[in-house]
Amino acid sequence: MTGVRRTRRPRLAALVVVVVAVWLGSSTALLTGMSMVAVLGGALAGGCAGDGGPGGGARQLGDRSWSAEQTDNAQTIVQVAVSRQLPRRAAVVAVSTAIVESALRNMSHGHADSLGLFQQRPSQGWGPPETVLNPALAAAAFFDRLTLVPGWATMAPGVAAQTVQRSAFPHRYAPAERAAAALVAYLWPGPDESTPEDPQAAAAATLRCADQGAADVVPARAEDPTPRGGPQRSPARVAKDRVPAGFTLPADPRQRAAVAYAISKISRPYVWGAKGPDAFDCSGLMTAAWAAAGVPVPAGTVTQKTAGTPVELSRVAPGDLLLIPGSLGSPRNPRHVGMYIGHGLVVDAHDSRSGVIVSPLSSWTPKIVTIRHIAGPSGGSAARAA
Repeated sequence: MTGVRRTRRPRLAALVVVVVAVWLGSSTALLTGMSMVAVLGGALAGGCAGDGGPGGGARQLGDRSWSAEQTDNAQTIVQVAVSRQLPRRAAVVAVSTAIVESALRNMSHGHADSLGLFQQRPSQGWGPPETVLNPALAAAAFFDRLTLVPGWATMAPGVAAQTVQRSAFPHRYAPAERAAAALVAYLWPGPDESTPEDPQAAAAATLRCADQGAADVVPARAEDPTPRGGPQRSPARVAKDRVPAGFTLPADPRQRAAVAYAISKISRPYVWGAKGPDAFDCSGLMTAAWAAAGVPVPAGTVTQKTAGTPVELSRVAPGDLLLIPGSLGSPRNPRHVGMYIGHGLVVDAHDSRSGVIVSPLSSWTPKIVTIRHIAGPSGGSAARAA
């Protein structure tokens, strides 16, 4: 009898595992059918096949490990330096400053009114939150001041950064230059002091992964039903280059600012890695739009998929981020994002052919992996009425 029991128990355990697996699969299918599924799995591997973005994803450089968000922000800084035809030394100074001030993250807080990658203070003339919370514009503002410093390129490590930042802790910058130099060396596209014939092509050469952000969204058809429990969508025939007549912005001031910014960029070109003000990729538009509202949103879909708080489709609100797999992603690794703007509409930097467009929410709902609420009131009956 003992031997029989020992053979039956594993079979019983296996049966339990199968039943649980079937139940879990059914539950996942149900959630997927509701167009609201969890972002599955743990941390993605680094590199372009994993969490890669414009900066190449998470990686080890020398004795330092960097996340995908950090390499994306470093790439933005280097790209701005290259587009301005500055020497590599300028990028090293800027990246070392951002390492010290924010650990290369787009920060929502700091000393007094300090914000963003460089902890720049609007009250000290660095520009409004819309500037200092947009990594590309913040980098440009840093270079504006750096290049006004006489002899900045030949100053000892840390001195140029301190001259720009005027920190109460000037000793912090020099030790960060070694790590910054390794990051810049990884991203820099050519000779240290070169003046490229085509700055735009040179700036594009700082990208470390190919474009991963195309939408792969098919416009909704007239016969498609309104998603169950979700906000009522606009008519299926939506002009891609404008919002419909009678469109109203949300009442909440932060949501209003973010949505208004996104709408103002409709028809602008899609450029992989761009964060504005004249071109955007999908996540760059989200970062720039919420920066206009004074709210920091991290760079890249890999980080944006966990930004803010998750909400169900039935509670989507204007300004919320809608993440989908896109043309090269997956439910675990969504690579495209758009903004719900109310009235059953979404604005996104779609792809290099379409640019920034407006489309019906109903064309997105079958593919939504997660919805992230950033700021302001959440939706519900108010969202459905919008």
